[in-house]
Amino acid sequence: MTTAKRTSPDRPDRLVLIGDTAIRLLVERGMRGLTHRAVDESAGLPPGSTSYYARTRAALLEVALARMTVLEAGEFAPILADGEVHLALPGDVAGVADLVATIVSAAIRSGRDQKIARYELALEATRRSELRTMYDEAGTAFRGAAVGMLAALGSTTPERHGRFVVAWCEGVMFDAIAGAGWATPPSRADIRVGVVELLSGMLGVGDARRGPESPNE
Repeated sequence: MTTAKRTSPDRPDRLVLIGDTAIRLLVERGMRGLTHRAVDESAGLPPGSTSYYARTRAALLEVALARMTVLEAGEFAPILADGEVHLALPGDVAGVADLVATIVSAAIRSGRDQKIARYELALEATRRSELRTMYDEAGTAFRGAAVGMLAALGSTTPERHGRFVVAWCEGVMFDAIAGAGWATPPSRADIRVGVVELLSGMLGVGDARRGPESPNE
């Protein structure tokens, strides 16, 4: 794998700036518009600065993906800590549905640009083995979070169920951000209902759309 240089002690934020700029360029111009010169110009850096930290195109893509991973980890902050899954996860369908709906809804609305850039990187990863490896590794923590949530719900096959919950969420986000559903993205409430229906079918539990049931219900 082609690696990017670490930031020097006096410029600890340089790679962050390059990564953020690369993500913005991917959104605005697509993969072809992401060049070392374009990053320098867009970020207001002296010519050659991006090449110093990421000498090759592969290295520049790695910088963008590394920054993307950090930003997306922030979206999953309620269930991730330092890349690891929290042990205290919701133990009922209603609680998990609330959590997932909040994360997916926020990604559709405030995280749209990040997702568009990630889709560009995902497609490029199908053509670059070194980026494919890094992309897959970056998704490990997020898939682990889904497996952890399904295990907390009592799934007998949390690995399989977790994988399909992730696939469902990815599909909803893609449809709302880059697919045919972009003009009418689902509300948080709609997403929550969908999560409840998905989990209820997987786990064979009752309808939890109204929230946790009381003992008398």
